[in-house]
Amino acid sequence: MTTLAVTGHMDLTDASVSLVRDALRDLLAGHSGPDLVGVSCIAAGSDSLFAEAVLAAGGRLVAVIPSQDYRQTKVRPQHAPLFDKLVGAADEVLIMPFETAGREAYEAANRVLLDRVDRLVAVWNGQPPGGKGGGTADVVLDARSAGIPVDVVWPEGAERIGPRTLFHVEGG
Repeated sequence: MTTLAVTGHMDLTDASVSLVRDALRDLLAGHSGPDLVGVSCIAAGSDSLFAEAVLAAGGRLVAVIPSQDYRQTKVRPQHAPLFDKLVGAADEVLIMPFETAGREAYEAANRVLLDRVDRLVAVWNGQPPGGKGGGTADVVLDARSAGIPVDVVWPEGAERIGPRTLFHVEGG
């Protein structure tokens, strides 16, 4: 059995989604079937793309939900149908013992990911941590410190949504 977890950017550009989806499919091709277990917090972006790829490869999904209120307070309406579909498809759903989503809940969820895996898949542009804790780069550093192999997925042409674009998307 191979257990892989994902960490990655939520804010992929529309053009990057297909690039990352294809790269994840290629990466998982060597691990397909019921012996593949994917562990994901199924946030929008990389986490959900990974979860979909695991299921498409015939693997089993473990969903780690950071808090009891995560679905109601952090899942945006445009992501809710996919989030609900992936939770429903998961073989196991682990809801962290935090009432509200926040840095502590995210960091605890990331520790669960790393505690359960053989390898970490990081959909990551390689940028250093932002200093807030709990981000993609922080999880990569934690995995490497723990001796967990990390497969970085950042296909040529992949980009994150910039702050200006994100503002316009969210603001109207």
